Amino acid sequence: MAVGRHGSIRKAADELNVSASAIARQILNVEADIGTPLFERLPTGLRLTAAGEIMMAAGGRWHKNMQDVRAQIEDLRGLKRGHVDMAIIDALAKGHIPAAIRVIQERYPGITVGVRVLGNDDVRKAVANGEVDFGILFDPQSYRDLTVRAFVEVVLGFVTPAGHALSDKREARFSSCIGSPVILPAEPLAVSQQIAVLEGATGMEIDRKASSDNIQMITSLVQEGVGIGILSSLDVIAEVRSGQLAFTRISDPLLRPMTLALCTNSARTPSYAASIVLAEIENGFAQLSYPDAIHPRAENHD
Repeated sequence: MAVGRHGSIRKAADELNVSASAIARQILNVEADIGTPLFERLPTGLRLTAAGEIMMAAGGRWHKNMQDVRAQIEDLRGLKRGHVDMAIIDALAKGHIPAAIRVIQERYPGITVGVRVLGNDDVRKAVANGEVDFGILFDPQSYRDLTVRAFVEVVLGFVTPAGHALSDKREARFSSCIGSPVILPAEPLAVSQQIAVLEGATGMEIDRKASSDNIQMITSLVQEGVGIGILSSLDVIAEVRSGQLAFTRISDPLLRPMTLALCTNSARTPSYAASIVLAEIENGFAQLSYPDAIHPRAENHD
């Protein structure tokens, strides 16, 4: 695995504090045992073959399983210890998840947490492949390898500064942004797909002033007055609650709420430490839903 990461036996030897000849011998032994090379020998270093990629992935799963075994042994000893890995989408990098991790650290100082912030499909893959203990992602219902532990509904809307013409409206049609500069989310943000559906169905010409694959950049551009942003209710919880921005739901009938789900791998039982972290994340998960995520304003439908 070290050679696969570095593409070099020498660098792997430096990392592991093992002689390069010993590592080379082990690789040759495994290649002889399985009857196929794990690496291509190139002038610039070593590159994993298809068999090597399979072996690398298996090693990653073994490492994760060993962590789980150690956590289970700690459980038998009555110790609340262990390491938990989760994968989340970018919108969750602030608010509920960091707050839940703080609470976990206060209550269970023996539990460490690793957080991977990934694109929506990469979160699904990380959970399905057993790379993490659980993940939070949009619309997982079509994947049979995931078990949904909790879910909420999230909607698409316009994000504007306080005082904007749309800021006092609870809902508005997609056509309300015609004639205004618009800041659009780009792939891999999940909401970009919903906007593509709206554009295709309405045939509208949008004045695209900017686009970004980063939620913070979009909200910053809105605050700078570059244009109207289009994001989900989940993306701007903190800014709307603090009064920095306003959120107006896009009310076109063809749009359906997105499902934000907390998922585990269907084939794996969470470790004791993972169960503790899952319970803390589930507690208060409902606050991420719309309209709970957004402070209620007076009804004013467009």
